[in-house]
Amino acid sequence: MAKPAAAADVAPETVGQAVIPLVNSLQDIITRLDGDAAAGLELPQVAAIGGQSSGKSSVLEALVGRDFLPRGPDICTRRPLVLQLVRHSAPEEWGEFLHLPGRRFHDFEQIKREIQLETDKEAGDNKGVSEKQIRLKIFSPNVLDITLVDLPGITRVPVGDQPSDIESRIRTMIMQYIKHPSCIILAVTPANADLANSDALQLARLADPDGSRTIGVITKLDIMDRGTDARSFLLGNVIPLKLGYVGVVNRSQEDINFNRSVKDALAFEEKFFSTLPAYHGLAHCCGVPQLAKKLNMILLKHIAYMLPGLKTRINAQLVAVAKEHAAYGDTVESTAGQGVKLLNILRKYCEAFSSMVEGKNRVSTDKLSGGARIHYIFQSIYVKSLEEIDPCKSITDEDIRTTIQNSGGPKGAMFLPEVPFEILVRKQIGRLLDPSLQCAQFIYDELIKISHGCLTSELQKFPILKKRMSEVVSNFLRDGLRPAETMITHIIEMEMDYINTSHPSFVGGNKVVELARHEVLPPKTSAPLSGRKDGTIVGSEIQLTAERGQKSRAVFARDATRSATSEQAS
Repeated sequence: MAKPAAAADVAPETVGQAVIPLVNSLQDIITRLDGDAAAGLELPQVAAIGGQSSGKSSVLEALVGRDFLPRGPDICTRRPLVLQLVRHSAPEEWGEFLHLPGRRFHDFEQIKREIQLETDKEAGDNKGVSEKQIRLKIFSPNVLDITLVDLPGITRVPVGDQPSDIESRIRTMIMQYIKHPSCIILAVTPANADLANSDALQLARLADPDGSRTIGVITKLDIMDRGTDARSFLLGNVIPLKLGYVGVVNRSQEDINFNRSVKDALAFEEKFFSTLPAYHGLAHCCGVPQLAKKLNMILLKHIAYMLPGLKTRINAQLVAVAKEHAAYGDTVESTAGQGVKLLNILRKYCEAFSSMVEGKNRVSTDKLSGGARIHYIFQSIYVKSLEEIDPCKSITDEDIRTTIQNSGGPKGAMFLPEVPFEILVRKQIGRLLDPSLQCAQFIYDELIKISHGCLTSELQKFPILKKRMSEVVSNFLRDGLRPAETMITHIIEMEMDYINTSHPSFVGGNKVVELARHEVLPPKTSAPLSGRKDGTIVGSEIQLTAERGQKSRAVFARDATRSATSEQAS
């Protein structure tokens, strides 16, 4: 009987037992860090990708030699499962979850149930998918040190609670892992499908165009059509990959239903390859044990290749963190000292806020900020928005005529009444409200930016205080925005309620007639009037000129009255 993925005569003390567990420990540490701290620290690992029902889960179980993954007719892997295989010399086997530290699972059925419970907890129990990882370590004497990530299988038709764009989401999730040069891609494709149209190989080609870090795994070789084989695929004659291909035989659904063990499946696989002539001479690329050895060696080489750069990045972050730690200063233990520290922080914050508003802080040459930005909002953005309002644009002659007629009731009007004028003017004054409220919102947003910019470096040491100060200041500014908006609304309403026609800038009544007269009559000339050759004018001529002027004004006033009356009549 074949050994389960066993390391086929590999000595217990391998390089992998020293290096790969170290990388696994680093991965556990990075998992606990926030996104910023973990940025740029992508560690070497193997990501298993494939379409739904490609046999990906069976391959992982064969590598472990135990049945421990949830199974079903639909999508089974609904959260990324980071699987760390740790080889040890003791005969016992167990699993440990990162979210349950210190607890060992010796029953692999319990491991399966825990994976299912954690999946349902995060992604729901109706086929939902989540990006949050499950991290599992399996300790066994029958494995080689390998770190794999089992990613959800690519599916096209949503089921259960899956969104309509489930295929796009899963592809995006997969790309987040395999796009990094530190990731070895394990592209799983069933032998009874067209290799040229393999979802796994298509995604791998996007992330790894030259195929330098992709291993092809061809599953289900035992169910290919009679008379066909995968020899040309395994030799890389169809789609070449620099790391090559490995062919495996999976447990069928019938095997799973009848609880056929992984060990029995591996024995059947060994017999299959030894008896089928098409695969003779391909022992190096056939079978799960060969896949385990290949993954182990490739991962070791990849770690050795990535390690210098990884070490440099970690050291750089250590230096940055050490500087940040030194900037925090000594810890304040006493209550009195803490009170003094708090007052100093608040004082520095207030001073920084005032300086930014008054323009006394460090002046930026890139963009306007602080008080200068507020001035720009008032003088440029707000003024421009008011100037763009054309008070006559939305009022037609028909609107004016209709308003005048409506204000006269059944009697009509001989002269222009004030009521229609006020109705039309109020409507135009109301157009000033929106840009005024928008200006208040812009000022509020700028004050929020100023408040965030004043959070001093000392506050980095007190994240809870920093968060609380930000909340208090934001609430204070927000509470000031509401009465400001109310005041602006009241000002506009006051202007609408009383139209001040006595204002010096208001043009109406006698001023309109005077302006119209200046447009009709020719301007007065300063040249001397000549009634005689010597340039003098006799008294009768002066009187005649005055009478003509009075008649002209009378005619103009009469015509203006008739014009207004005719508009009312129409």
